Amino acid sequence: MSSKEAHVDVAGRSVRISSPDKVYYPDSDITKLDLAGYYAAVADSVFRALADRPVALNRFPDGLGGSSFYMKHAPKGLPDWVQTVRVTFPSGRTGDEICVTEPATVVWAVQMGALELHPWPVRRSDTDHPDELRVDLDPQPGTGFAQAVEAAHEAKALFDELGMTPYVKTTGGRGLHLLVRIEPRWSFIEARRAVIAFARELERRRPDLVTTSWWKEERGERVFVDFNQMARDRMLAAAYSTRARPRALVSMPVRWPELPDIEPEDFTPRTVPPLLTKNGDAHADIDQTAFTLDALLEAAARDERDHGLGDMPYPPDFPKMPGEPKRVQPSKARNSGKPS
Repeated sequence: MSSKEAHVDVAGRSVRISSPDKVYYPDSDITKLDLAGYYAAVADSVFRALADRPVALNRFPDGLGGSSFYMKHAPKGLPDWVQTVRVTFPSGRTGDEICVTEPATVVWAVQMGALELHPWPVRRSDTDHPDELRVDLDPQPGTGFAQAVEAAHEAKALFDELGMTPYVKTTGGRGLHLLVRIEPRWSFIEARRAVIAFARELERRRPDLVTTSWWKEERGERVFVDFNQMARDRMLAAAYSTRARPRALVSMPVRWPELPDIEPEDFTPRTVPPLLTKNGDAHADIDQTAFTLDALLEAAARDERDHGLGDMPYPPDFPKMPGEPKRVQPSKARNSGKPS
């Protein structure tokens, strides 16, 4: 018989979990209570990734395999200790999103059926200026995790030249995320422009391995640097977040020397807590230093001045942005006879 209720204690707060035996991940036999317990076990580390950030929840009220939706607007009837923060979406409209101000908020998100946590790269004190630069390395068909690792090492070498310290984590899939703390002095447009400049330099150095092509038909068997993950209201899964996939893989921070020897499948809600106890958090020092975007923005200006390389297309649901090229798929543009 299924118990009706449980409570999970995390960082001094007891969070109610209804229907604790509800299975969230059928293939892995992970229940709602199992997932809540996982986040309680990694509370300090997941809070480091989410602290004071607006977060969207990928909710599966009936578990993986049931219906799902992204919750960007905070629902009514929140517990009085669950905080919100107002954000501005690309449309110009505003809304209140859940803001993680204590570790218990993450366990509450599990109670709400959240299988993925997607934080903004901003803090509640200033939601218009990112404090985190994000580089998303996305292997395309014909490539895999090994190519993502190779691309990540190329990216680290470039960051080293720029005097910036990147932290790496698995995505919970075949790719990798690189995170760099930055001073919150630049807009989303400027931060995205910096990532584009970074990606173009990677592509120049390793055109056989890396691509910046927004259009899938042009990417080939390479690792795509998804620069639009730095656009406003585009979010990566948080460090230590589970992913909505059958094996409940975790987006796991790792140390650079470990990267060649790990596999994404190594990290699940059952394996991560003991690994964290044994090895510590690979991102423990991520907040120690914030870096400047000056060099990357200078590179972006050079690309435009010397090579005619301006902006890149935004996602299709964004309003047309100033200076953005036409959002016409190259093959369609050729077939219509119109320049793209």
